Amino acid sequence: MTRNDHQETRMMSTQVDRIIRPIGRLFRTAPLTCVFLIAFWTIGALTGALGGPNDDLLAHIGFGTDSPLWTAFSSALWAMDLTGYVVTTVLLLVFGALAERELGALRTAAIFLVSHVAGVFLGYGVVLLGGALHWFWLESLTGAVAAGPSIGGVGLALALTFRMPVLWRRRVRLMTALSLVVLTLYSGWLEDLLRLTGGVAGLLIGAFFLRRDEARTPGTRAETRVLVALLVAASALGPVVAMMSPFPNGPLSWFSDVVAVAQPAQDDVDLACASDGAEQCRTMLIQLSYGRFPALVMSLLPALLLLVLAEGLRRGRRFAWWAALGSTAAYAAVTGWYVAEAARFPDNGELEAGFSYGVPILAPLVIAVVLLLTRKHFTVKLPRHAIRKFWRFTLGSIGLLSALYVLGGYLVRDQFSPVPGFAQLLADLPTRFLPPGYLGAVPLRFKADGFVATVLFEYTGVVFWLIVLAGLLMASWRAWPSSSEQEAAQARELMRRHGGSSLAYMTTWRGNEYWFTPDGETVIAYRVVATIALTVGDPIGPARVDAVRGFAEFCQENGWTPCLYSITAGTRDEVASLGWPAVQVAEDTVIELETLAFTGKKWQDVRTALNKAAKEGITAEWCTYADAPYAITDQIRSISTEWVADKGLPEMGFTLGGLEELTGDGVRCLLAIDADRTVHGITSWLPVYADGEVVGYTLDFMRRRANGFRGTMEFLIASAALELKTEGVRFLSLSGAPLARLDRGERPRLLQRVLDVTGQVMEPVYGFRSLFAFKAKFQPTYRPMYMAYPDAAALPRIANAVSRAYLPHVTARQGLRLTAKLAGRS
Repeated sequence: MTRNDHQETRMMSTQVDRIIRPIGRLFRTAPLTCVFLIAFWTIGALTGALGGPNDDLLAHIGFGTDSPLWTAFSSALWAMDLTGYVVTTVLLLVFGALAERELGALRTAAIFLVSHVAGVFLGYGVVLLGGALHWFWLESLTGAVAAGPSIGGVGLALALTFRMPVLWRRRVRLMTALSLVVLTLYSGWLEDLLRLTGGVAGLLIGAFFLRRDEARTPGTRAETRVLVALLVAASALGPVVAMMSPFPNGPLSWFSDVVAVAQPAQDDVDLACASDGAEQCRTMLIQLSYGRFPALVMSLLPALLLLVLAEGLRRGRRFAWWAALGSTAAYAAVTGWYVAEAARFPDNGELEAGFSYGVPILAPLVIAVVLLLTRKHFTVKLPRHAIRKFWRFTLGSIGLLSALYVLGGYLVRDQFSPVPGFAQLLADLPTRFLPPGYLGAVPLRFKADGFVATVLFEYTGVVFWLIVLAGLLMASWRAWPSSSEQEAAQARELMRRHGGSSLAYMTTWRGNEYWFTPDGETVIAYRVVATIALTVGDPIGPARVDAVRGFAEFCQENGWTPCLYSITAGTRDEVASLGWPAVQVAEDTVIELETLAFTGKKWQDVRTALNKAAKEGITAEWCTYADAPYAITDQIRSISTEWVADKGLPEMGFTLGGLEELTGDGVRCLLAIDADRTVHGITSWLPVYADGEVVGYTLDFMRRRANGFRGTMEFLIASAALELKTEGVRFLSLSGAPLARLDRGERPRLLQRVLDVTGQVMEPVYGFRSLFAFKAKFQPTYRPMYMAYPDAAALPRIANAVSRAYLPHVTARQGLRLTAKLAGRS
């Protein structure tokens, strides 16, 4: 076996181990869930039911009004289709595993089973009651049969909410309840109803058996925003569910006609227009006047608009509140008109008609009331220049597209039938911006026949609304911090006076914003990336906990999520009282200079570098970059450019400085220079203050010439340590190594393991762990650095924000190269 074969075998073994190990942990923490899912899929495969059980099998194992009682149990072992298998698996992997860890396997099984059985019998009772009241929808479910463990799964999820933290409890309940109600009202098959009643059963079980005696916690401003946004989003998705469902059956399934445009066959249109049905002919012509794709996009516009506004509401934007209120009112008005028209031709009983026609009107009105009651929570205003930019953008788009439609349509008017005049095109213009489902309220003046006319007729509204939606989304996402130079100077003064961690000087870098406590004595430096307010190190000043509490409220006001990044253990312990979890993200390496002596075998590499530099005539020289001669700064720039070009990857920022940060006040550079004044390497050192004095320095910028003196970095760091020790400096920090940490023998939690794996993946690209191992040559003291956050639900967004903060200017070419390296192809 060759060496390459051994390496490939080890790599394969490592990959297999990475797959098997998480599965093993899942089996240990959730054995019951894993066994059930294996049985669930195995039974489905053996009976050929993964694509959905056939009618004979479903009649024997499914639950219905005419089924034997034992099918209340057997129906939990099959799903109705492949989508049901996949969704149920995800549902149980999440909530089943959580329940087993929190409640134990037996209690989890009991709650799941009772929720399922109670849910199907509750649904059975609802169907019988509806039949007795002659409700056509529920009467249609009398002979239906359904199956699926998702009935007990949603019950388990809702029961488990009584053991969840308050924030997660509210979110899971609202999201689950809204999903179940929307599916029941718009899809409306028996399995949808049974899932809803299974959820009700789960809530009752949780309320009676799992509730803890806890003080009622009022919702925070951020949480209120999230819940209102979810409510608005759910209202948008209901008609879409009915429109996308191949066979909608719910009591509100008819409402899909408001947003959807059916495409009738041409023969049916000709037949309707040849008969006396003028109204039907006109409606079908409108339906036929749009192609399938633009009709679909325009039909989804109300839902897309509400989803975009929901995102703005989640971020606390005042413009989103006004727009959502106006859209909801308009939606209620149009729905009321549509319902009034539909009510003229009643074909159902009074109960069903009242429900089917009343809910579509009441739903937007309820949302409007909720928006009005929560108005004070949506206070984030856009700057005036942002508002002006949005309206210029929007009105400009309207003007351009309007001119294009009217003038362009007039030039190709022979492609319309009948041929319109200029005035007719102008009168038809507003209808181009309406979803096709609402065109029944306006006259159909002409239709498009030619290619250019069809593009103008069908896509003018599509392009306009996509532009508007993109503008609204950008306005929702973009942060608008506005710290002034005066605030930056105040932050620098606090940093010199109070000091801080080894990263404190990084708070003075360009790109940071500043928040101060009311007394102005404590400051938090941050930068907003994708609505995550990332801090740079610890708060600076005496009141760290109060500062974090106030900063969190400030972030809520602005629709941001705070994240304390690269904080010390002391700050982590203090914010733990606020309920903020933390995870280690780096390891600071500190050299204590008072006891420093390069003696003993462990310092062999450092002594070798010092001795070799002396033999080759290389010396260490201090300078400030701003005052260094051009011959020196030009070499530094050349070395840095060469280093970046050699990697072919984007240079990192945030807590990793570049050339721009060398010019900071108090920053010292140490150069390795030979007798010919050739620079072999450079390091920069950031001052660390305490009580107005410099007590330490932090290593930041490190570059060496590719063909220069080997051991340059060891030489420069050792020289800096010796020189600064004589100056009375207490310590040197070699700075934190991101995604690398010392193994202290503790069993890492899941998030920590994810970061460890990320560090392994990134190692071939940026070499964080190699850098960490290099720093070990200087026998440092290790000090962990943490990331603290208030809400685990924000972790995906925090990960995105951190990656974008470190790589703010990635080109497409660099991104492809980075992806290739991570994939192991180069």
